[in-house]
Amino acid sequence: MAKEYAGSPKLHQIESKRKRLTWFLVVTGLCILFYILGAWQNTATSPISNSTSDKISKAACVSSSPTHSVTQSSSGTVSLDFEAHHQVRINESSGGAYKFPPCELQFSEYTPCQHPNRARKFERKNLIYRERHCPAKDELLKCLIPAPPKYKNPFKWPQSRDYAWYDNIPHRELSIEKAVQNWIQVEGDRFRFPGGGTMFPRGADAYIDDINELISLTDGKIRTAIDTGCGVASWGAYLLKRDILTMSFAPRDTHEAQVQFALERGVPAMIGVLASERMPYPARAFDMAHCSRCLIPWYDREGLYLIEVDRVLRPGGYWILSGPPINWKKHYKGWERTQEDLKKEQDAIEDVAKRLCWKKVVEKRDLAIWQKPINHVECINSRKIYKTPHICQNDNADFAWYKKMETCITPLPEASNVEEVAGGALERWPERAFAIPPRIRSGTIPGITAEKFREDNECGRNGWLTTSESSPRSPTGVSGM
Repeated sequence: MAKEYAGSPKLHQIESKRKRLTWFLVVTGLCILFYILGAWQNTATSPISNSTSDKISKAACVSSSPTHSVTQSSSGTVSLDFEAHHQVRINESSGGAYKFPPCELQFSEYTPCQHPNRARKFERKNLIYRERHCPAKDELLKCLIPAPPKYKNPFKWPQSRDYAWYDNIPHRELSIEKAVQNWIQVEGDRFRFPGGGTMFPRGADAYIDDINELISLTDGKIRTAIDTGCGVASWGAYLLKRDILTMSFAPRDTHEAQVQFALERGVPAMIGVLASERMPYPARAFDMAHCSRCLIPWYDREGLYLIEVDRVLRPGGYWILSGPPINWKKHYKGWERTQEDLKKEQDAIEDVAKRLCWKKVVEKRDLAIWQKPINHVECINSRKIYKTPHICQNDNADFAWYKKMETCITPLPEASNVEEVAGGALERWPERAFAIPPRIRSGTIPGITAEKFREDNECGRNGWLTTSESSPRSPTGVSGM
């Protein structure tokens, strides 16, 4: 047989077959190897540690979406949901994110719905012009509000209760106008808040002690309060150490910066006014309401403003009034009003309170305190005597934003006897924090059950513990939040 040479076609065919066979075997081997590895990984026990599993569980429970972002299947594998759940849509035609330029410095204190120039367009009767009047679409600013010049981080609590940087709220007017009353003082580059007020020149602490002598502020029954006409919010600031959380509520009036001072101090506050619309809170929201020389005409318009206070007070809640006309026999000269005028005003307030079925608890020195009834069993019967205000009919008492006030009493849930707290009694603080609220326990809030509330409570606790564990701590051991 003739010997084949290197360039023979037959040798090329043999070599080509060998290469194809080699590649086929290599690819087949790799496929089998990866298949085995994949099967082993799926059948092995989950590598997720207990701590990781806990964190996944905690992350899931804080999700507000019906489908949690992080779930764990029965096989132990983790399923992640990467879909966007927010409602903000990107303007696809813009070709990218829009960058807002900074506004001019004159807008550093701009409050869109409380702008003085816009407010002047509305009637002054009943303070309508001081309510919320938001800009129309063509008035919207499309720029970022700048901080005041030289703005710096506020003092930390509790130091912020007593101090705020002057450059953050550059308004000296109150320190001059209220100098005698110790509202606020300027000390170099900062404001100092001595805790004084028009009706508590000895300071908010002493004033609160006076209230505590009349009704207990320390037994846990009172946890939430609203302060109408709050000044610089010293009453709310000093109640915090007594475990009472106060919403300070005041208009943007001649004391332009009073709510700014409150927020800078770390005290909850909102710009608002009792004019024609309800306060933006649901019914039965507060344990206590307070007015210290807030100059609200409580008796006016058939008691409309006091009726609104009644709506937001819980059953058995307190209303505290100091300043005109309380103790008018002592103060009438300083208030520059006649005794007859002040007596008439107090008589009118007393009459409205009776019609609301409130009980006057005490009047001592400069303080007067009334209490809302715990139910309306006797109040309904009293409508035979007091024809007005009547009990509201077919009204959503919790609906508050942009809802006109009405001269009718917000009805309390039915009670079987005069001793029963309408809607159910609340736990005292701090037990109230985790106790199931009566409204939820009775099933009167659609979609929220006692079991759901317990789950959310547990999630809140776990989330707080997780955050606390991951937050940097100061040398004193306090979380750096």
